Amino acid sequence: MNKIIIAELCQNHLGEFELVKKMVDEAVNAGATHIKIQHIYSENLTFRPQFEEGLIKDKRTFSLKRPWKPEYKRLKSLELSQEQCRQFVEYVNNQGAVPVTTCFTRGDIQSIIDQGFKTVKVASYDCASYQMLRELAGKFDNLIISTGATFYDEIEKASSVLMEHNNFCFLHCVTIYPTTLEQINLSRMNELKNFCPRVGFSDHTLVARDGVIASKAALALGAEVIERHFTILEADKSKDGPVSIKPEHLKELSRFAALSNDEQLKELESSNPGLLNLVWGNPNRLLSDTELLNRDYYRGRFATPRSPGKHSATQMIFNWEETPICTHK
Repeated sequence: MNKIIIAELCQNHLGEFELVKKMVDEAVNAGATHIKIQHIYSENLTFRPQFEEGLIKDKRTFSLKRPWKPEYKRLKSLELSQEQCRQFVEYVNNQGAVPVTTCFTRGDIQSIIDQGFKTVKVASYDCASYQMLRELAGKFDNLIISTGATFYDEIEKASSVLMEHNNFCFLHCVTIYPTTLEQINLSRMNELKNFCPRVGFSDHTLVARDGVIASKAALALGAEVIERHFTILEADKSKDGPVSIKPEHLKELSRFAALSNDEQLKELESSNPGLLNLVWGNPNRLLSDTELLNRDYYRGRFATPRSPGKHSATQMIFNWEETPICTHK
């Protein structure tokens, strides 16, 4: 089966649609099979008081500091319009690749369908949002679900929600940005195979330090899907720039993905002896303090407003709630 290589544009496009199209062109030319954006909208950003100042006690962080107002302003400047999302789908399809978006709220599902997306990504913070998974299942050709900030029993339940549809894959990832090679624990993919038809790896390693070596190792160890943040700008021009690969990296990754598994293993052992032992790690490791803090903040970061312009947690419908959604778009 051919490997899937997802070029994740994230907000590296800076909200500029002409830059989006240039990124698509470069990614397709470098071998990406799927091109992904994110359905992130400031109107869905939840105001939660505990993150306004954060909480540090006895030099230990208990809650991240992520004030709502500057984050709202930052995200607002990076949004793609609903029409631009529709144009993105058409443009990527015409380039012979598969358009993908990350769905961050239940309230966006219908608009994502209307825009023509057939494949949808779910971030790891929503792997345990079973209600959203139920609403996505059966409505798209494929679901791609990250599992980084997710507990083992949550992955198992997510699998039970989706298994009858057989159109999903789980991506192993580590929600530390950037991730070191010692932290990526690729043996986790073997565990995920018990719960899904296909497994892959979402790579957050530092490009300036590690290039695409972690993604190569994942492919050699059985990943069928690789997701990497992608940019055509300098690393300091966007928030995700440092963990985003450029066209030359993507081209190298595509070349490696086309090799047989024996060829991949031989090449890695020759060029990076000991690498596979380094990245194998522990399939049953516990989430680190950093990952737990990220989970605490990002799970519930976005939700569906009960009415337009309302952002406090009590006025939002979270992705795991069974409350019916009435969209306002």
